[in-house]
Amino acid sequence: MTLTTGDAPRIDPAIEPALADAIAALAGKRIAVLTGAGISTDSGIPDYRGEGAPRRTPMTVDQFFASDAARRRYWIGSHLGWKAFAAAEPNAGHRALAELEHAGVVTGIITQNVDGLHLRAGSARVVELHGTMRRVLCTRCGQVFDRRDIAHRLEADNPWLATDPEVALGPDGDVRPESADGFIVPECTVCGGLLKPDVVFFGEFIPAGRFRGAEQLVHASDALLVAGSSLVVNSGIRFTERARRKHLPLVIVNRGATRADAAATVKIDSGTSEVLAALASALAG
Repeated sequence: MTLTTGDAPRIDPAIEPALADAIAALAGKRIAVLTGAGISTDSGIPDYRGEGAPRRTPMTVDQFFASDAARRRYWIGSHLGWKAFAAAEPNAGHRALAELEHAGVVTGIITQNVDGLHLRAGSARVVELHGTMRRVLCTRCGQVFDRRDIAHRLEADNPWLATDPEVALGPDGDVRPESADGFIVPECTVCGGLLKPDVVFFGEFIPAGRFRGAEQLVHASDALLVAGSSLVVNSGIRFTERARRKHLPLVIVNRGATRADAAATVKIDSGTSEVLAALASALAG
């Protein structure tokens, strides 16, 4: 079910005790939020590691820079996926966090997602830890391009892209094309350099300034709420460790186990849309 309009689903009675504990742990606190792919599944974007997620091997930064064939395949898949990605709408979980921020309860959101749905839901202070699909960068001169402009160029140079049928979407807005033969990869119009979406590939480091901004959110808060992340990626677990060292309440909402369950003040094994909507109802007033 995709939750883009209307109310969030009802709370499962089985999680009501944990939900009550979470509300008690977070009440009166200024909350930093860390989100992962699980918050966007109700918008039709699949999770990397959630239940039923297909096994997939994302493009590494070394592959991208080393191989013309890999770049052609990546750009086809990235473009086709981006078209579907861009059509996704914020769901009840995204909207709940925006409501909590507007109420002064949430200090900001650190997201591992590149889908931009928190911003589109109305959240103002969002640290996009792994970058965004909205921008494309030149790896030589640093020129920044709007993804929509690059999309127009791609379809002008490769007209079949505009008529391609629906594709299976990945969490990073990528798909897996069958063939990349003859595909024309876009170049920087300023210097002719190699273009790359403004996302952190596997094997890349998160920019230091961006990570410090996320750390500041945690340091300026009284609690940490994790929503929709299994915390397998080290960048996420580092924030839960900082919360633990500061003795902050840690509430985790995720389907299935996470790497920080043992450290959680409260763990709610459930979807994020219904739980975040309930938390917003209890805490924003």
